Amino acid sequence: MVARGDRPPRRADAVLWSYVRCRDRAYADHARPGTPAANYRPARGSWRHGPGGARFAPGSRPVRRYPAGMAYDAERVGAAPEAPVAQATPVARAGQVGGTATAARPTLPAPSSRGRSPRTAPTPQEAREDGSAGRKVALVTGAGSGIGRAVALALVADHWTVVLAGRRADRLEETARQVGYAGIEGPAVLPVPTDVTRPDEVDALFTTLRDRFGRLDLLFNNAGAFGPPVPLEELSYDDWRAVVDVNLNGAFLCAQAAFRTMRAQEPQGGRIINNGSLSAHVPRPHSIAYTATKHAMTGLTKSLSLDGRPYRIACGQIDIGNAATEMTGRMQTGILQANGRTEVEPVMDAADVARTVVHMAALPLEANVQFATVMATAMPYVGRG
Repeated sequence: MVARGDRPPRRADAVLWSYVRCRDRAYADHARPGTPAANYRPARGSWRHGPGGARFAPGSRPVRRYPAGMAYDAERVGAAPEAPVAQATPVARAGQVGGTATAARPTLPAPSSRGRSPRTAPTPQEAREDGSAGRKVALVTGAGSGIGRAVALALVADHWTVVLAGRRADRLEETARQVGYAGIEGPAVLPVPTDVTRPDEVDALFTTLRDRFGRLDLLFNNAGAFGPPVPLEELSYDDWRAVVDVNLNGAFLCAQAAFRTMRAQEPQGGRIINNGSLSAHVPRPHSIAYTATKHAMTGLTKSLSLDGRPYRIACGQIDIGNAATEMTGRMQTGILQANGRTEVEPVMDAADVARTVVHMAALPLEANVQFATVMATAMPYVGRG
Protein backbone atom coordinates (compact mmCIF):
# COMPACT_ATOMS: atom_id res chain seq x y z
CA MET A 1 0.00 0.00 0.00
CA VAL A 2 1.45 3.40 -0.92
CA ALA A 3 1.51 5.89 1.93
CA ARG A 4 -0.51 9.03 1.42
CA GLY A 5 1.64 11.80 0.00
CA ASP A 6 4.49 9.53 -1.29
CA ARG A 7 5.28 9.69 -4.99
CA PRO A 8 5.03 6.11 -6.42
CA PRO A 9 8.02 4.82 -8.42
CA ARG A 10 6.04 2.75 -10.93
CA ARG A 11 2.97 3.39 -13.11
CA ALA A 12 0.97 0.55 -11.54
CA ASP A 13 1.49 2.13 -8.16
CA ALA A 14 0.68 5.54 -9.67
CA VAL A 15 -2.81 4.36 -10.44
CA LEU A 16 -3.25 3.10 -6.88
CA TRP A 17 -1.79 6.33 -5.43
CA SER A 18 -4.23 8.39 -7.53
CA TYR A 19 -7.13 6.25 -6.29
CA VAL A 20 -6.15 6.76 -2.64
CA ARG A 21 -5.66 10.50 -3.15
CA CYS A 22 -9.06 10.96 -4.82
CA ARG A 23 -10.78 8.87 -2.17
CA ASP A 24 -9.29 10.90 0.67
CA ARG A 25 -10.14 14.13 -1.13
CA ALA A 26 -13.74 12.99 -1.53
CA TYR A 27 -13.90 12.13 2.17
CA ALA A 28 -12.29 15.39 3.26
CA ASP A 29 -14.33 17.58 0.95
CA HIS A 30 -17.61 16.36 2.48
CA ALA A 31 -16.51 16.41 6.10
CA ARG A 32 -17.14 19.40 8.28
CA PRO A 33 -14.18 20.69 10.32
CA GLY A 34 -13.67 18.74 13.53
CA THR A 35 -15.68 15.71 12.40
CA PRO A 36 -13.97 12.37 13.27
CA ALA A 37 -12.68 10.47 10.26
CA ALA A 38 -14.95 7.56 11.15
CA ASN A 39 -17.96 9.73 10.42
CA TYR A 40 -16.84 10.73 6.93
CA ARG A 41 -19.21 9.76 4.17
CA PRO A 42 -17.93 9.37 0.62
CA ALA A 43 -19.39 11.59 -2.11
CA ARG A 44 -21.81 10.21 -4.64
CA GLY A 45 -20.28 9.52 -8.02
CA SER A 46 -18.01 7.03 -9.77
CA TRP A 47 -14.34 6.28 -10.30
CA ARG A 48 -13.02 6.88 -13.80
CA HIS A 49 -9.68 5.59 -15.11
CA GLY A 50 -7.75 7.19 -17.93
CA PRO A 51 -4.23 7.99 -19.14
CA GLY A 52 -3.68 10.37 -16.23
CA GLY A 53 -4.69 7.82 -13.61
CA ALA A 54 -7.87 7.34 -11.60
CA ARG A 55 -10.10 10.22 -10.65
CA PHE A 56 -13.37 10.55 -8.75
CA ALA A 57 -16.26 12.08 -10.76
CA PRO A 58 -18.91 13.53 -8.40
CA GLY A 59 -22.53 12.74 -9.12
CA SER A 60 -25.61 14.65 -8.04
CA ARG A 61 -24.06 16.02 -4.82
CA PRO A 62 -21.86 19.10 -5.49
CA VAL A 63 -18.36 18.96 -3.96
CA ARG A 64 -17.82 21.64 -1.33
CA ARG A 65 -14.31 22.63 -0.21
CA TYR A 66 -14.18 22.56 3.59
CA PRO A 67 -11.03 23.69 5.54
CA ALA A 68 -10.07 20.06 6.27
CA GLY A 69 -9.65 19.37 2.57
CA MET A 70 -7.73 22.60 1.92
CA ALA A 71 -5.34 21.87 4.81
CA TYR A 72 -4.65 18.43 3.36
CA ASP A 73 -3.73 19.95 -0.03
CA ALA A 74 -1.41 22.48 1.59
CA GLU A 75 0.34 19.78 3.63
CA ARG A 76 0.84 17.64 0.53
CA VAL A 77 2.67 20.38 -1.38
CA GLY A 78 4.53 21.72 1.67
CA ALA A 79 2.83 25.12 1.62
CA ALA A 80 1.17 27.05 4.40
CA PRO A 81 -2.55 26.26 4.74
CA GLU A 82 -4.85 28.69 3.03
CA ALA A 83 -7.14 30.66 5.31
CA PRO A 84 -10.68 29.29 5.09
CA VAL A 85 -13.31 31.53 3.58
CA ALA A 86 -15.90 32.61 6.12
CA GLN A 87 -19.26 31.05 5.41
CA ALA A 88 -22.21 33.42 5.26
CA THR A 89 -24.79 32.84 7.97
CA PRO A 90 -27.94 31.44 6.34
CA VAL A 91 -31.00 33.63 6.53
CA ALA A 92 -34.46 32.15 6.22
CA ARG A 93 -36.31 33.70 3.31
CA ALA A 94 -40.05 34.06 2.84
CA GLY A 95 -41.33 30.77 1.50
CA GLN A 96 -38.13 28.83 2.36
CA VAL A 97 -38.57 25.29 3.65
CA GLY A 98 -36.11 24.39 6.41
CA GLY A 99 -33.19 26.38 7.79
CA THR A 100 -32.86 28.58 10.83
CA ALA A 101 -33.58 32.26 10.65
CA THR A 102 -30.86 34.34 12.34
CA ALA A 103 -32.18 37.70 11.10
CA ALA A 104 -35.44 39.30 10.22
CA ARG A 105 -37.07 37.89 7.14
CA PRO A 106 -36.45 40.06 4.10
CA THR A 107 -39.45 41.44 2.26
CA LEU A 108 -39.30 40.14 -1.29
CA PRO A 109 -41.30 41.73 -4.13
CA ALA A 110 -44.07 39.46 -5.38
CA PRO A 111 -43.88 38.48 -9.07
CA SER A 112 -46.36 40.44 -11.14
CA SER A 113 -47.87 37.21 -12.50
CA ARG A 114 -48.77 35.94 -9.01
CA GLY A 115 -49.35 38.96 -6.81
CA ARG A 116 -50.77 42.41 -7.09
CA SER A 117 -48.62 45.22 -8.33
CA PRO A 118 -48.75 48.47 -6.31
CA ARG A 119 -51.20 49.91 -8.85
CA THR A 120 -53.38 46.80 -8.84
CA ALA A 121 -54.05 46.79 -5.09
CA PRO A 122 -57.24 48.67 -4.35
CA THR A 123 -57.11 51.64 -2.04
CA PRO A 124 -58.65 50.73 1.33
CA GLN A 125 -62.05 52.29 1.70
CA GLU A 126 -62.77 54.49 4.64
CA ALA A 127 -64.32 52.78 7.61
CA ARG A 128 -68.09 52.93 7.30
CA GLU A 129 -70.81 52.09 9.75
CA ASP A 130 -72.38 49.67 7.27
CA GLY A 131 -69.25 47.47 7.25
CA SER A 132 -68.51 47.87 3.54
CA ALA A 133 -64.83 48.80 4.05
CA GLY A 134 -62.37 46.43 2.37
CA ARG A 135 -64.78 45.07 -0.23
CA LYS A 136 -64.38 45.56 -3.95
CA VAL A 137 -67.33 47.16 -5.69
CA ALA A 138 -69.20 45.58 -8.61
CA LEU A 139 -72.17 46.80 -10.65
CA VAL A 140 -74.49 44.18 -12.16
CA THR A 141 -77.13 45.26 -14.66
CA GLY A 142 -80.19 43.12 -15.19
CA ALA A 143 -79.74 41.94 -11.60
CA GLY A 144 -83.43 41.32 -10.92
CA SER A 145 -83.57 37.82 -12.42
CA GLY A 146 -81.77 35.07 -14.27
CA ILE A 147 -78.05 35.29 -14.89
CA GLY A 148 -77.80 38.76 -13.36
CA ARG A 149 -79.25 37.56 -10.06
CA ALA A 150 -77.06 34.45 -10.04
CA VAL A 151 -73.92 36.51 -10.68
CA ALA A 152 -74.86 39.07 -8.01
CA LEU A 153 -75.33 36.33 -5.40
CA ALA A 154 -72.02 34.68 -6.38
CA LEU A 155 -70.13 37.98 -6.14
CA VAL A 156 -71.55 38.73 -2.70
CA ALA A 157 -70.53 35.23 -1.59
CA ASP A 158 -67.02 36.08 -2.82
CA HIS A 159 -66.96 39.19 -0.60
CA TRP A 160 -67.84 41.85 -3.17
CA THR A 161 -70.12 44.80 -2.59
CA VAL A 162 -72.66 44.67 -5.43
CA VAL A 163 -74.79 47.48 -6.81
CA LEU A 164 -77.93 45.97 -8.34
CA ALA A 165 -79.37 47.73 -11.40
CA GLY A 166 -82.57 46.87 -13.21
CA ARG A 167 -85.92 48.34 -14.24
CA ARG A 168 -88.11 46.67 -11.62
CA ALA A 169 -87.47 47.72 -8.03
CA ASP A 170 -89.35 44.73 -6.56
CA ARG A 171 -87.12 42.27 -8.46
CA LEU A 172 -83.98 44.02 -7.23
CA GLU A 173 -85.24 43.96 -3.65
CA GLU A 174 -85.87 40.21 -3.96
CA THR A 175 -82.30 39.68 -5.16
CA ALA A 176 -81.02 41.76 -2.24
CA ARG A 177 -83.07 39.71 0.25
CA GLN A 178 -81.64 36.47 -1.14
CA VAL A 179 -78.18 37.64 -0.11
CA GLY A 180 -79.27 36.94 3.47
CA TYR A 181 -79.21 40.39 5.02
CA ALA A 182 -82.14 41.61 7.06
CA GLY A 183 -82.46 44.83 5.07
CA ILE A 184 -82.40 45.26 1.34
CA GLU A 185 -79.50 47.70 1.75
CA GLY A 186 -76.42 46.59 3.62
CA PRO A 187 -72.65 46.18 3.40
CA ALA A 188 -72.98 43.82 0.43
CA VAL A 189 -75.81 45.13 -1.77
CA LEU A 190 -77.36 48.37 -2.95
CA PRO A 191 -80.41 48.18 -5.27
CA VAL A 192 -80.71 51.11 -7.70
CA PRO A 193 -83.69 50.88 -10.09
CA THR A 194 -82.41 51.96 -13.52
CA ASP A 195 -83.50 51.81 -17.15
CA VAL A 196 -80.19 51.36 -18.99
CA THR A 197 -81.69 52.68 -22.24
CA ARG A 198 -82.04 56.17 -20.72
CA PRO A 199 -78.77 58.16 -20.50
CA ASP A 200 -80.00 60.31 -17.59
CA GLU A 201 -80.82 57.25 -15.47
CA VAL A 202 -77.46 55.66 -16.24
CA ASP A 203 -75.72 58.88 -15.16
CA ALA A 204 -77.75 58.90 -11.93
CA LEU A 205 -76.84 55.25 -11.29
CA PHE A 206 -73.10 55.92 -11.50
CA THR A 207 -73.38 59.10 -9.45
CA THR A 208 -75.08 57.11 -6.69
CA LEU A 209 -72.41 54.42 -6.89
CA ARG A 210 -69.51 56.89 -6.65
CA ASP A 211 -71.12 58.87 -3.82
CA ARG A 212 -71.72 55.72 -1.78
CA PHE A 213 -68.57 53.66 -2.44
CA GLY A 214 -66.05 55.99 -4.06
CA ARG A 215 -64.96 53.65 -6.86
CA LEU A 216 -65.98 50.85 -9.24
CA ASP A 217 -63.91 47.68 -9.73
CA LEU A 218 -66.23 45.62 -11.95
CA LEU A 219 -69.11 46.14 -14.36
CA PHE A 220 -71.04 43.05 -15.43
CA ASN A 221 -72.90 44.37 -18.48
CA ASN A 222 -75.74 41.89 -18.42
CA ALA A 223 -79.08 43.59 -19.18
CA GLY A 224 -80.63 42.14 -22.33
CA ALA A 225 -83.82 41.33 -24.23
CA PHE A 226 -84.59 38.68 -26.84
CA GLY A 227 -87.56 40.19 -28.67
CA PRO A 228 -90.51 38.39 -30.22
CA PRO A 229 -89.58 35.13 -32.06
CA VAL A 230 -91.32 35.98 -35.32
CA PRO A 231 -90.24 35.66 -38.97
CA LEU A 232 -88.02 38.49 -40.19
CA GLU A 233 -90.69 39.95 -42.48
CA GLU A 234 -93.09 40.27 -39.55
CA LEU A 235 -90.72 41.99 -37.13
CA SER A 236 -91.84 45.57 -36.46
CA TYR A 237 -89.42 48.45 -36.23
CA ASP A 238 -90.49 49.15 -32.65
CA ASP A 239 -89.62 45.57 -31.65
CA TRP A 240 -86.29 45.83 -33.46
CA ARG A 241 -85.53 49.15 -31.77
CA ALA A 242 -86.46 47.84 -28.32
CA VAL A 243 -83.93 44.98 -28.58
CA VAL A 244 -81.20 47.26 -29.96
CA ASP A 245 -81.80 49.85 -27.23
CA VAL A 246 -81.34 47.35 -24.39
CA ASN A 247 -78.72 44.97 -25.79
CA LEU A 248 -76.49 47.48 -27.56
CA ASN A 249 -77.28 51.07 -26.58
CA GLY A 250 -77.75 50.18 -22.91
CA ALA A 251 -74.54 48.16 -22.88
CA PHE A 252 -72.69 51.08 -24.46
CA LEU A 253 -74.07 53.66 -22.01
CA CYS A 254 -73.09 51.56 -18.99
CA ALA A 255 -69.67 50.69 -20.43
CA GLN A 256 -68.96 54.35 -21.21
CA ALA A 257 -69.92 55.48 -17.70
CA ALA A 258 -67.86 52.68 -16.15
CA PHE A 259 -64.91 53.58 -18.38
CA ARG A 260 -65.02 57.20 -17.25
CA THR A 261 -65.22 56.18 -13.59
CA MET A 262 -62.39 53.66 -13.79
CA ARG A 263 -60.15 56.06 -15.68
CA ALA A 264 -60.64 58.88 -13.16
CA GLN A 265 -60.39 56.88 -9.92
CA GLU A 266 -57.22 56.16 -7.94
CA PRO A 267 -55.86 53.52 -8.21
CA GLN A 268 -56.79 53.74 -11.86
CA GLY A 269 -58.40 50.83 -13.68
CA GLY A 270 -61.07 48.17 -13.39
CA ARG A 271 -62.78 45.40 -15.34
CA ILE A 272 -65.80 45.22 -17.64
CA ILE A 273 -67.39 41.86 -18.47
CA ASN A 274 -69.98 41.89 -21.24
CA ASN A 275 -72.66 39.24 -21.47
CA GLY A 276 -72.52 37.96 -25.03
CA SER A 277 -74.20 34.80 -26.28
CA LEU A 278 -73.71 31.85 -28.57
CA SER A 279 -75.78 34.04 -30.89
CA ALA A 280 -72.63 36.16 -31.16
CA HIS A 281 -71.29 33.22 -33.21
CA VAL A 282 -74.28 31.53 -34.85
CA PRO A 283 -77.96 32.61 -35.13
CA ARG A 284 -81.19 30.88 -34.23
CA PRO A 285 -84.19 31.03 -36.54
CA HIS A 286 -86.34 34.16 -36.06
CA SER A 287 -83.76 36.01 -33.93
CA ILE A 288 -82.33 38.68 -36.23
CA ALA A 289 -82.49 41.55 -33.72
CA TYR A 290 -80.97 39.53 -30.87
CA THR A 291 -78.30 37.99 -33.10
CA ALA A 292 -77.30 41.33 -34.61
CA THR A 293 -76.92 42.98 -31.22
CA LYS A 294 -74.86 40.11 -29.81
CA HIS A 295 -72.51 40.27 -32.78
CA ALA A 296 -72.26 44.00 -32.08
CA MET A 297 -71.47 43.21 -28.44
CA THR A 298 -68.34 41.39 -29.60
CA GLY A 299 -67.20 44.54 -31.40
CA LEU A 300 -67.96 46.58 -28.29
CA THR A 301 -65.86 44.21 -26.18
CA LYS A 302 -62.87 44.39 -28.52
CA SER A 303 -62.97 48.18 -28.74
CA LEU A 304 -63.26 48.57 -24.97
CA SER A 305 -60.38 46.17 -24.47
CA LEU A 306 -58.19 48.15 -26.87
CA ASP A 307 -59.17 51.63 -25.66
CA GLY A 308 -58.79 50.59 -22.03
CA ARG A 309 -55.16 49.47 -22.26
CA PRO A 310 -53.57 52.83 -21.33
CA TYR A 311 -55.80 53.09 -18.25
CA ARG A 312 -55.58 49.52 -16.91
CA ILE A 313 -59.19 48.82 -17.86
CA ALA A 314 -59.65 45.18 -18.86
CA CYS A 315 -62.66 44.04 -20.84
CA GLY A 316 -63.80 40.50 -21.58
CA GLN A 317 -66.92 38.74 -22.80
CA ILE A 318 -68.72 35.61 -21.68
CA ASP A 319 -70.82 33.86 -24.34
CA ILE A 320 -73.55 31.79 -22.72
CA GLY A 321 -75.61 28.97 -24.17
CA ASN A 322 -78.85 27.66 -22.62
CA ALA A 323 -78.57 28.76 -19.01
CA ALA A 324 -81.83 27.90 -17.25
CA THR A 325 -83.52 31.31 -16.87
CA GLU A 326 -86.87 32.88 -17.71
CA MET A 327 -85.51 33.92 -21.11
CA THR A 328 -84.61 30.33 -22.04
CA GLY A 329 -87.85 28.71 -20.86
CA ARG A 330 -88.73 27.79 -24.46
CA MET A 331 -85.69 25.52 -24.69
CA GLN A 332 -87.25 23.21 -22.13
CA THR A 333 -90.60 23.00 -23.90
CA GLY A 334 -89.41 22.97 -27.50
CA ILE A 335 -87.80 25.58 -29.77
CA LEU A 336 -87.51 25.92 -33.53
CA GLN A 337 -84.36 24.39 -35.03
CA ALA A 338 -82.51 25.24 -38.23
CA ASN A 339 -83.98 22.17 -39.92
CA GLY A 340 -87.52 23.42 -39.29
CA ARG A 341 -88.35 21.00 -36.50
CA THR A 342 -89.23 21.96 -32.93
CA GLU A 343 -87.12 20.20 -30.31
CA VAL A 344 -86.37 20.35 -26.61
CA GLU A 345 -82.82 21.45 -25.81
CA PRO A 346 -80.76 20.72 -22.69
CA VAL A 347 -80.07 23.57 -20.26
CA MET A 348 -77.59 24.21 -17.46
CA ASP A 349 -77.75 25.89 -14.07
CA ALA A 350 -77.19 29.66 -14.14
CA ALA A 351 -74.91 29.20 -11.11
CA ASP A 352 -72.38 27.57 -13.44
CA VAL A 353 -72.24 30.80 -15.42
CA ALA A 354 -71.91 32.83 -12.21
CA ARG A 355 -68.85 30.86 -11.10
CA THR A 356 -67.17 31.65 -14.41
CA VAL A 357 -67.89 35.36 -14.06
CA VAL A 358 -66.49 35.36 -10.51
CA HIS A 359 -63.31 33.71 -11.80
CA MET A 360 -62.92 36.31 -14.54
CA ALA A 361 -63.53 39.11 -12.03
CA ALA A 362 -60.97 37.76 -9.55
CA LEU A 363 -58.02 37.95 -11.94
CA PRO A 364 -55.47 40.73 -11.45
CA LEU A 365 -55.72 43.51 -14.02
CA GLU A 366 -52.53 42.22 -15.64
CA ALA A 367 -54.53 39.18 -16.82
CA ASN A 368 -57.79 39.00 -18.75
CA VAL A 369 -60.17 36.37 -20.10
CA GLN A 370 -60.93 38.01 -23.44
CA PHE A 371 -63.66 35.56 -24.46
CA ALA A 372 -65.19 32.63 -22.59
CA THR A 373 -67.92 30.23 -23.73
CA VAL A 374 -70.11 28.45 -21.17
CA MET A 375 -72.88 26.24 -22.53
CA ALA A 376 -75.02 23.23 -21.84
CA THR A 377 -72.84 20.31 -22.87
CA ALA A 378 -75.29 18.57 -25.20
CA MET A 379 -77.00 21.59 -26.76
CA PRO A 380 -76.95 21.77 -30.58
CA TYR A 381 -74.08 24.17 -31.19
CA VAL A 382 -70.88 22.28 -32.03
CA GLY A 383 -71.27 20.55 -35.38
CA ARG A 384 -74.10 20.97 -37.86
CA GLY A 385 -77.04 21.54 -35.55
